[in-house]
Amino acid sequence: MKISPSILSANFSNLADDVKRVSIAGADYIHCDIMDGHFVPNMTMGPMIIESVKKSTDVPLDIHFMVENIPFFIDMYKHLKPEFISFHIEEEKHINRVIQKIRNENIRPSVVLNPATPVCLLEYIVADVDMVLLMSVNPGFGGQKFIPSVLDKVKELRNLAEKKNPNLLIEIDGGVNDKNAPLLKKAGADILVAGSFIFKHKDYKEAIKALRCE
Repeated sequence: MKISPSILSANFSNLADDVKRVSIAGADYIHCDIMDGHFVPNMTMGPMIIESVKKSTDVPLDIHFMVENIPFFIDMYKHLKPEFISFHIEEEKHINRVIQKIRNENIRPSVVLNPATPVCLLEYIVADVDMVLLMSVNPGFGGQKFIPSVLDKVKELRNLAEKKNPNLLIEIDGGVNDKNAPLLKKAGADILVAGSFIFKHKDYKEAIKALRCE
């Protein structure tokens, strides 16, 4: 199990230090939530902040767009060369075109499903992406409670991936903690995004270890 701490829950008055600490603690990725105040009712980080984050760590960035006008945002952040760029299929009409736009930048493309968006919508694109991010809360704010029905979605997506894209990574974001992490692992998840559970823990290393189910 790989862990992608969400800096949405970090201490923004000392962000560089928090990023360094969580990197040393064993983070596999640094999860950056980009919100525009339109697709979700919140606004978060611009490219200058993410540039500062990148300078603070050698851990790959995992960028999650919760925005309208996705191609515009890809162009704004592509120079940061994150490991992944994830975008919501609920927002984009031309999904394959955007997937290719991301891949053309030598960045791994990923699509995101909100909790109520069915897995069946991925039938014809799951083979074209490197990762699918399943939201286990409604996007927009950190610290929300995990939606248990997402466990069934993980299993359904893993079954689909075994048929069409066995190397697909499944990432989960929202309300992840040491109680539901083992259930998510058993269901077929590969990467867990966690904000509050890690950054509110007194020991980042212990929090990450707990999420790995070691």
